[in-house]
Amino acid sequence: MNKLVALFLLVFLASCSEYQKALKNEDVAVKYPMAEKKYEAGKYNKAIRLFEQIAPSYRGKPQAEKMFYMYSQSLYKTKQYYLAGYQFESFASAYPKSEKIEEAAYLGAFCYAQLSPVYSLDQTDTYKAIDKLQAFIDNYPNSEYFPQANTLAKDLREKLEKKAFEIAKQYNTIRDYKAAIIVLENFISDYPGTPYKEDALYYKFDSAYHLAINSVEYKMKERIEIAKEAYDKLIKFNSETKYKKEADEMLSRLNNDLTQFSK
Repeated sequence: MNKLVALFLLVFLASCSEYQKALKNEDVAVKYPMAEKKYEAGKYNKAIRLFEQIAPSYRGKPQAEKMFYMYSQSLYKTKQYYLAGYQFESFASAYPKSEKIEEAAYLGAFCYAQLSPVYSLDQTDTYKAIDKLQAFIDNYPNSEYFPQANTLAKDLREKLEKKAFEIAKQYNTIRDYKAAIIVLENFISDYPGTPYKEDALYYKFDSAYHLAINSVEYKMKERIEIAKEAYDKLIKFNSETKYKKEADEMLSRLNNDLTQFSK
């Protein structure tokens, strides 16, 4: 057993020594095969160090296409999505006739999608990812990656939709009811098929309700009528809405106030 361990250590140390020599060697012809060897062995971080060293010297060479593909894949495998996305895009641009072009185009877009943050943060990277995915979908409608690209784009759009709803809802939360009515109506108009429509209709009604009951006298009647219209839209959308109990209670208050106001 000790002999086997010793043999393993010798092989391991020799391998490390060989890798270190390649890193320090100025000859790219020495670095390339070592980079490929580490790539094939799944030692992507080690491969990346060598690819970074030889990339500038390999542009335009016959081996460049394979080298840049392995470099891009190594970055992707180590989840360095920003760099991987850039490298895949560069690869697709530099080698439009490559048999790997379709895969590179998809993985480039996929990498940008991985950079998309949670909905509550700035969504600049989400918009970029959607653009990249849509470009792939348009360019490769028959691709094997088409379903995945469509699903990713759909998920990212839903994230933007959720953020838009939460922003609109926030006006209701902070009791800026005038703004809430406008922003929620805009949200409903911009996203007619949204899964948040019922919620948006309710918060619009809730905002109109609070604006009406806290209104100055000369504006109260008009605002009560506007609030009742908002209630009608909510019930028309879903007569058994999850907000029905609260909505009916608010409607009763509105009707009572309207009756008192009319006397």
